[in-house]
Amino acid sequence: MIRHMKKFLVLFLIVSCYEVGAQVYQPKAKIDHLAIVVTDLDKSALFYSKILGLNEITNQTKKSNIRWFQFEDGIELHLIQTSKEGILTKKDLHLATAINDLPEFIKMLESKQVPFESWQGESNTSNSRPDGINQVYVQDPDGYWIEVNDANRF
Repeated sequence: MIRHMKKFLVLFLIVSCYEVGAQVYQPKAKIDHLAIVVTDLDKSALFYSKILGLNEITNQTKKSNIRWFQFEDGIELHLIQTSKEGILTKKDLHLATAINDLPEFIKMLESKQVPFESWQGESNTSNSRPDGINQVYVQDPDGYWIEVNDANRF
């Protein structure tokens, strides 16, 4: 009995020391870039530069079917022209971006005749999220939904 207790105690001490010495890895992630598949690269590039105001940056891949853009916070968006087969778009799966002036953004959409709607699907209107942030939704040329809101991050 004592022999079994000693074995148990040794095993317990080994396991206890391992637990105390072992550090649990906790990942820390941030967005590096986003990539979406588009069917018409030039049309999509025009939308993301002229409607959302993204700056086009050097495409490091040098591939002619890819163009790179950058948000104000440095996050990149890569547009990749290829087949969209199997890719479904719905409003629940969307990109959200904060804009510096939502009322002016809405005026710009109206002047360029770009359709927009509220989360509820009401055309040409905005709505407030539960946290008080105002938002509109637009679709890019491939039907991807984009939430544009007034969360003041500038």
